[in-house]
Amino acid sequence: MPTAPTAIQDTRENANGSSSKADTPEVKLDVQKLHSLPSEQQDLYLFTYAVELEGYVRSLTYEQLCDQQTQLNQEIHNVIGLTSPVPSKAVRGNIGRAFAHVLGKGNRKTLFESVNQLLAVVNAGKGEKELQNKHAAVYCLGEVYEAAGDSAITLSGLTCASLLRLLKPAQNHAGLRGAIFRALTKVIVTIQGAIDESVARDIWKSAKKIAGEDKAALAQARACACLEALIKCTNYFDTTSHFEDVRLAVWKASETPISAVRHAAASCLAAFLVKSYSENAPSKSSLKRTRTRKAARNQQNVLEEGDEDNSRSSSPSSSRKAAVKLELSLLDILGQLSTKYTFQNTSIRVRATIVHCYVKVLSDLGPSVVEASYGLIVDHLLTELLSNAFISHDRYKQLITRRYVQKILSDCIGSKILSESGRINASKILINDVLRNYPQVLKEIPAPSKYSLIGGLDALASLIRSLGSGFRTIGDSCREALIQVLQHPSYTVQIHAGHCLRTFVLSCPQQLLSCASICMNSVTRELGLLTTEKQSPRRCAGYANGLAAVLSISPSQPLYGSLEINSRVLSIATDLLKSSGKAELRVAGTQVQVAWILIGGLMTLGPNFVKIHLSQFLLLWRNALPKPLTKENTAQRQSAEISYLTSIRECTLGSILLFLEFNNKLITTDVAKRIATMLQNTVEYLENLPSKRLVDDVSQRVMSSLSIQDLILMVRRRVFQCYSRLISFNASASGEILSQSKLLTLSVTIFADPDSYTPGSLSSSIANTSGTFESIWDVADNSGFGMTGLVRYMKIEPLPGEQSMVGPVDSAYDKSCIDSALTSPICGAREHDSICLYTSYHQYSNKLPDSPATEVVDAAITLFAIAFPLQSPKVQEGVLEQLATFLSSASLQRDPGRRAAVTINAAMALLNTLKVGVGETIAEQGDIKSQTVEKAMDEILRSLLVNHDHCIRKVAYEAIGRLCYSSGNAFTSNEVDSLIDMIVSNRDPNARAGCAMALGSIHFQVGGMAAGLHMKKIHGVLMSLCSDPNPAVHLCAIKALSQVADSAGLAFSGNVSSTLGLLAQLWTCDSHNEESHSLATSNLEIEYPTATAIAHCVDSLINVLGPDLQDMSKARSLMLTLMKQFALDELFEVQAECLKSWEHLNLYDSAHVGLSSYVRRLQRNLDSPNFGVRSVAVDGLYNLMRRDAELVLGAGEQNIEDQIWAALNANPDNEGLRNVIQSWLGQSALTETDKWVTRCQQVLTKASREPAEVAPTPEPKSAGVPDLRDEEVAGFNATDGQNQASGNLPEAPQLLRWQVRAFAMQCLSDLVAIVGKEMELDPDSAAGQALQHRIADVIRLAFLASTASVVELQVGGLRLIDQILKIFGSTPDPDFSEALLLEQYQAQISSALTPAFAADSPPDLASAAVDVCATFVAAGLVTDIDRMGRILKLLVAALESFTDDAQDSAVGDLRGLSSNAQTMVRMSVLSAWAELQIASTHQEYLVMVVKPQVAKLTPLWLSSLQEFARLRFEPDISNNTGPARLDEGLDVIYAALNRQTLLKFYQDSWLKLVEAIASLIDQDSDLVFDALDGKKEGTNTNGAKSVRHDINYRDEPAAFFFVLFGIVMEALTSRPGSDAVHGETETLGILSALKRILRPSVAGNAIFQDTVFSETTELFDRLALTEGLDVQLVIVDIARDLCLMHPSAREEDGNEENLSDDIEQLFELTRIIVLVLAGLLPNLADQNPSSRPQLPDEGVIVIQRSLEALVDAADVFPSVIKTDLHASILHIFATILGTGVCQANVVPQALPVLKRFLQRITSTQLNSSSRDLVRGCLQRFLAILGHAQRRESETSLPCAKNALMACTILLSTASRALGPNEQLITHTLEAMIESLRDLGLAKVVAGCLRSLLLVAPKNATDESIGKYLVPRLVHFTVDTTLHDPEQARSLTAHALTSFVTTTADGATSAAMCLIIPMLLTRASAEGKEVYNEIAMRLLDMANGRLVPIFKSVVNNMNHEQKAFMETVIREGGGTGRAVSGGGRDSVAGKEEPTIALKLNFG
Repeated sequence: MPTAPTAIQDTRENANGSSSKADTPEVKLDVQKLHSLPSEQQDLYLFTYAVELEGYVRSLTYEQLCDQQTQLNQEIHNVIGLTSPVPSKAVRGNIGRAFAHVLGKGNRKTLFESVNQLLAVVNAGKGEKELQNKHAAVYCLGEVYEAAGDSAITLSGLTCASLLRLLKPAQNHAGLRGAIFRALTKVIVTIQGAIDESVARDIWKSAKKIAGEDKAALAQARACACLEALIKCTNYFDTTSHFEDVRLAVWKASETPISAVRHAAASCLAAFLVKSYSENAPSKSSLKRTRTRKAARNQQNVLEEGDEDNSRSSSPSSSRKAAVKLELSLLDILGQLSTKYTFQNTSIRVRATIVHCYVKVLSDLGPSVVEASYGLIVDHLLTELLSNAFISHDRYKQLITRRYVQKILSDCIGSKILSESGRINASKILINDVLRNYPQVLKEIPAPSKYSLIGGLDALASLIRSLGSGFRTIGDSCREALIQVLQHPSYTVQIHAGHCLRTFVLSCPQQLLSCASICMNSVTRELGLLTTEKQSPRRCAGYANGLAAVLSISPSQPLYGSLEINSRVLSIATDLLKSSGKAELRVAGTQVQVAWILIGGLMTLGPNFVKIHLSQFLLLWRNALPKPLTKENTAQRQSAEISYLTSIRECTLGSILLFLEFNNKLITTDVAKRIATMLQNTVEYLENLPSKRLVDDVSQRVMSSLSIQDLILMVRRRVFQCYSRLISFNASASGEILSQSKLLTLSVTIFADPDSYTPGSLSSSIANTSGTFESIWDVADNSGFGMTGLVRYMKIEPLPGEQSMVGPVDSAYDKSCIDSALTSPICGAREHDSICLYTSYHQYSNKLPDSPATEVVDAAITLFAIAFPLQSPKVQEGVLEQLATFLSSASLQRDPGRRAAVTINAAMALLNTLKVGVGETIAEQGDIKSQTVEKAMDEILRSLLVNHDHCIRKVAYEAIGRLCYSSGNAFTSNEVDSLIDMIVSNRDPNARAGCAMALGSIHFQVGGMAAGLHMKKIHGVLMSLCSDPNPAVHLCAIKALSQVADSAGLAFSGNVSSTLGLLAQLWTCDSHNEESHSLATSNLEIEYPTATAIAHCVDSLINVLGPDLQDMSKARSLMLTLMKQFALDELFEVQAECLKSWEHLNLYDSAHVGLSSYVRRLQRNLDSPNFGVRSVAVDGLYNLMRRDAELVLGAGEQNIEDQIWAALNANPDNEGLRNVIQSWLGQSALTETDKWVTRCQQVLTKASREPAEVAPTPEPKSAGVPDLRDEEVAGFNATDGQNQASGNLPEAPQLLRWQVRAFAMQCLSDLVAIVGKEMELDPDSAAGQALQHRIADVIRLAFLASTASVVELQVGGLRLIDQILKIFGSTPDPDFSEALLLEQYQAQISSALTPAFAADSPPDLASAAVDVCATFVAAGLVTDIDRMGRILKLLVAALESFTDDAQDSAVGDLRGLSSNAQTMVRMSVLSAWAELQIASTHQEYLVMVVKPQVAKLTPLWLSSLQEFARLRFEPDISNNTGPARLDEGLDVIYAALNRQTLLKFYQDSWLKLVEAIASLIDQDSDLVFDALDGKKEGTNTNGAKSVRHDINYRDEPAAFFFVLFGIVMEALTSRPGSDAVHGETETLGILSALKRILRPSVAGNAIFQDTVFSETTELFDRLALTEGLDVQLVIVDIARDLCLMHPSAREEDGNEENLSDDIEQLFELTRIIVLVLAGLLPNLADQNPSSRPQLPDEGVIVIQRSLEALVDAADVFPSVIKTDLHASILHIFATILGTGVCQANVVPQALPVLKRFLQRITSTQLNSSSRDLVRGCLQRFLAILGHAQRRESETSLPCAKNALMACTILLSTASRALGPNEQLITHTLEAMIESLRDLGLAKVVAGCLRSLLLVAPKNATDESIGKYLVPRLVHFTVDTTLHDPEQARSLTAHALTSFVTTTADGATSAAMCLIIPMLLTRASAEGKEVYNEIAMRLLDMANGRLVPIFKSVVNNMNHEQKAFMETVIREGGGTGRAVSGGGRDSVAGKEEPTIALKLNFG
């Protein structure tokens, strides 16, 4: 990479500090160093200096700028004055901005001097060498005046004069002329009206001349901009003569092929027209609309005279002219444009300019004018343009004008100007003023022409699409108008009316049924009139097309379709086909046409409908397409008969094509062969037609508008289309199909035969033969000499099913719709093919069908591409030879137009063939790898690659890339070498450009790995071509270079430096931009800017380096420099590529991307006028917001939030912006809950723009309209309610579009859902508190939305209310704790439900409202049934409605629903009642709500589940293609058609129904069991339940058991990602329901059938291994219950030795429980134990329940195997005891279960096995204790404690299983005694020993344990020399004291004789510290029944002992207890007062 040395040294550091030397320049260009560099580096060095100079200037403060201003100015002047290298565009831009910043932000004291210095450069010298310096000075002058020109007004005259004088020397410098007018424009814009009039007139004169006459597009465009500035900024040019000057200049400028000039010219003219607009202007313009021929011939003279008059201001005549100010009304403005548009000699380019002017004028006039005058605008466009006789007589002009009018009305006015209410008003105008005037109603109002109707229908369809559901308010009037227009005799009007009707029904699906019914009845009526005088065949066809279009919507709107109508339509069609043979020829033709149109509409219903009647359709097709008769027989037929037969085939093939398009699943091999036979018959029929005898006689036509030749073309088109679809969808039969016909030869003949095409217009034919033919793209005859429509200039249409690998360079930014219309000689229209009515469900494609002649060529090329790879190599060679012969035909040399068309057709055929061959389409790839075939294709493509037409070159190089990919490495190597040789040898720019792109395409298609061998050669060649001065060559080379970089990836990293350096050089080179001095280069650069390719190539290099950019400082620095320059470029394409580069750089190296500047750059581009820039900005913002939304928003400007919402409002369907907001919401919902509520509230209620000011007029209030004082309510009703348009009412504030508001409502709903989940985890969360604080606003918004007129808003509002009720339904009011929070909002909630049950409500809205009703009732806001009001009444009435067998069920006023809609609402009602039943189990008041309805509900729930099971499990009848039985109902016949639709309704509700039934099972209601058994409802219908008090064991299951069981099991077994009927969150609920279904009273023994049981246990295994703890807990419970209800568990134990056969099932169930335990316990499984630190709380519960389940299950096993099971369970307990992670939480929960288990083991008769189990368990516990006492881990101490307790539990519970002399007991007790001296265990051991001593009643083993422990504990207690770290002696003393109370009466005295001395001994040994404790122990023994024994023992003590005992008791605080214990003897025994006082207990 050529490196530019740093031009500025240490300047930024100095700039940031204080300037010590103000007179020393901080920045200085090292000219000597500059000149010392190689010439190729000098430009880059200068560019780097200029960039750093600008950056340095911008970094200076005001004071620093003032200090260095003089030096900076001088440096800039030095750069301007450089002669080598001269300043290029990149340098000029940087120094100009630096100069502007210095003078604009700094001190302006040097402004005059600077301007004079620049003027000196401009005026100096006249040589060519100085022009470059003058160019730089001119640019800087413009920048200076833009920044500080208001301070240099006095020099403006001199400046302008100097610039104008420079025009003459610059006559050979295109870039300089453009720069002059750019500078003049900036001067004018800055000083505005202060400019001198004479100077302004001089500028006007020069700009007018340049705009009209200059050949340089740059100069023309900027001259037009200069004129526009003069018009807008001054008042000198507003007369009629000036307007005439502008108009003539604009018309001349518009003849250029360069779109930028046309845009500037249109903007200039529009500015004059807008300026002249006046509301008070007279109705007729002072300027005549038409001009005489003489005036037209002398336009130039008039222009010159006008110039002279303007220059002689002293002339009286000119003064009079100047006084005439131009004032035009809107109608006059539009008339000025339409007059020129409809002028006969106006070219298509001028017309395009006029359309741009229309758009600009209407946009500048603004919404207020356009909305008020919409009717006038529509009338003008439809009447003056579309209906103009000159336009309508030329097919191409008519179609392109129709497209232009659609552009103006739809894209400009409809999408960008009109508000939402404005669109509704515009729709009303179109309906009332255009459509309803046909047929003519009033004599005063003529009926609109068919052209006006077409334009009006298209405009209305566009408005309907943009309004969507908001159009519903005027749906009825629209329906009536459209059906009325369907009867128009024009086929074109009918097709457009059908399209509009389809669009209308898509947006308002409630109208589907009525529209279909009306159309069907109309068709039937008109068919009946065919044989009468009132016949109208065209009306029949119109209604049929409308009906078919409406029917095609049914699959996408299943709630509104009608099976009855579908069936009746099919019946009508078949009857027509059967009766057509008996009718007169014309009548029969109409009947057949109508029949096949209707069948075509039915084909769109899909395979579920068509498969039922497929055999019938095949028979009808076969009858309509029979094998043709001989050619001689055909020749004898009359033309009328031939016309009839041909039309039949066209209609039939149309229905077959729709069958193939929508029902490809039904195309079996047999069906494919039968259809292929029919197609072959049609081909033979066409071949047999006599070509010479087909003289067209209009009177003999079946369809008067179509000739026989037209019909033949249409049939041929259908044949090719059907063959293409058939071969694509059924590859297995394609070989046989192709072998039976000559499709390839026929298709090649169609698109490549020099003589096989339909001639176009006379003018194009004359131009072709006269030698004036230039380019086929300029032909405007809608034929293009037989050219294909698959390529539109540089845009290639994809093949059906293509997944293209189009490179990023090819996804260039398309031109505007207006300009793109000029680039193709073919213009599409809907009437060209009526199938376009059905072929797009959800998208509205801009690609309209081409004319039949063009579509024949398209279909032939497509068929060729699909069929060619499937042929043998020999056939392929022959076909390619035929194609080459056609291309080299001599006749083509004499016909340049046809030669161009054939060349394009052949190129497209080969490209599409290679797309198929490399697998880019759904068609079979085939084989094209024969060497001869590859060579033949390569030769043809090579010849196309050097064509002068760059579109042909594009197709050729794309094809060559794919050919190399298909052919392999050897072919690729040869191809690369050949292309390089061609580049070297051929100097033709076209050839070099084509070869360069071919090299890039080869590398891109072949890929980085395979093409790596050639990358070095390709890179070297392309690098050299990038410097080629020819724009076509260097542009293609740079594009190819970026393709190589994109495809090579990291392999290209070694070439990044050199490539980047070259790109920087090219950026600084004037030969590679539009400001070049060369006229040709400048014009080409404007049309195909190199800057875009350079910017994209830099982006490719960034992606090549990726994260390595962080280590490549030089490359990164140069990239950043270039990217900053790209951001300042004027081209939108460059800006978009720049944003992509910043996005990728931020991804790889964010440290060097300033976040704030990047975010603000994205923010500025969010509202860019260019779609491409907006899209990239949105993507970049989304990628940033995903990381940290708050950081990004903080980095942006303050209004970034408003900008995001405004951008979404401008484009509501932009998924990128929606993702930005949703990502933002997801990150900050919990932290900014309050802010999000505010945001959503603002979006839902704020106005999109300020309303137009209208003079207030007092109006009386209407009684029927509420006083909407609330601005929010008024806002919602401003657009959502019916617009009561009245002329004087002030305009209501316009809200954002309803789509944006609906999205805001969705965001609010998501916010509530997120906060609700958080509140489930933390009820006191901050987010929950914030939402609760704003609950009033949320409910208010939900209410407003639910009462709007847009369905989406209504549904969103109701769902939000439902969420609020579920979350806050039970929340108390913080201000009034006795009331609930939502009680105060009952009125709003109730009112919100009202619109949902209106007669015209959609079913989904009613369904949502029913859900809200149920939630409201269950929420507990009202617990009194009598106060629940109409909400409960609605639910009860709906239930009763669906309980009855009426066909038309109703909810509220809503009735007349389709069967699918009824099912949806019915399931909502049943689901709502199911929710209430479930809630009634914990809400007592609901019992009285549900109780009266249970008898009705239970059968309905079960029948619904049965229907769900039938839909879910019955096999699909997709393979059943037999005819339907007539005796079956429609619902049965078309069950498969509705299966998927109905399944969704059931899937949403089935679980609630199952849970409701399960809750009734829990209550043991007789009603539910009767219903489950299929019993009829008995006499007990009041809902009273008789409750069962015992478990009902039954052998046979309930009748509905398998329905419920099957549904639940299928739901649980559905794999994630499959068509599952539940989400992951529903698994727990499903299992809970299953648990209750499996009760014996329901399931019987069915669950224990082998197959059922095995599948169930396998499912439980999977769930236990894969699901969470909650699910595992339910599985454990189910397994336990199944064990307890197992048949073997209920059998009497007769012979324990005989095991039942199904005992294995008990093992399986037990294994499942153990499996759950094994998953939670690390040491239980065989695998290596996991290192889980701690079990969660849920896991502890699961373990506890699993252990309990095992204990319970063990009881049902036969005794013969219980021992083994008990051993296993004891092993599990021991494992838990020995596992470290279980000590803290698990073991404490397991020990009680262990005790219960041991009790069960020892409760029965003990045997040796049981004794061994207990003994082994104790031994295991001892081993665990011994291991834990080693203290090897932190869990050892808890483990030892738990082991001691486990041993204690075992000894105290199961001691009878051990002998009194068991050594193991002794070992255990020894270990426990030893633990008394263990720190950490002593207290636990003392407690355990106490438990063992106090066991009661005692058995022999317990006695022996006591005998063993007492002496040892006494010794430990009295021997104070023993270590006692935890003071355990107190505990042992207490234990021994308590032991005295449990001994038998005979042993109590002996025990007390032992214990009392022990206590006194301890007191003596340890002193007074233990007196209190000893006193308490002594007194414990002196109570109750022990008093006599205690007294006896004390009396036997000696005097010293008694005295000591008295001291201990007295000093230990025992007096009180003693007194209270023996108060009645307190005065006895005076001889021994102290002792007697305490011891006289008698």
